[in-house]
Amino acid sequence: MRRSSTTSSKNFHLGLLIIRIGLGISFIAHGLPKLMGGPERWEKLGGTMENLGITFLPAFWGFMGGFAECVGGLCLMLGILWVPALLLLIATMIVATAMHIGNSDSYGRISHPLEAGIVFIALLVTGPGKHRISKKL
Repeated sequence: MRRSSTTSSKNFHLGLLIIRIGLGISFIAHGLPKLMGGPERWEKLGGTMENLGITFLPAFWGFMGGFAECVGGLCLMLGILWVPALLLLIATMIVATAMHIGNSDSYGRISHPLEAGIVFIALLVTGPGKHRISKKL
């Protein structure tokens, strides 16, 4: 049975909405504790930038990691600030992947940020879809 292009388009946009909401909630849940952890937690988290040869301002980088996950997840859910939010999330997933590789972690640990980064790149290419807050504004 052949589907009409209207049905396919509706399904595509609904699928994007489901991905956005699911990943958004997940990344808010990952990022909020990091943001709320304060400067001590930020410094420890930002220390992972050493895997990329960056050793200055670890608290700033740690804050930015939590911010990218929490606020980026919210933007992802709402379909707003699409490009900046996804660029921050992609950068954060690159750092997380590099950290797991640098720690010689198993592929099971490496795969989560790697796969999330791939999905974020795909979402950057596709756009947020028609079900988004920015379309309503």
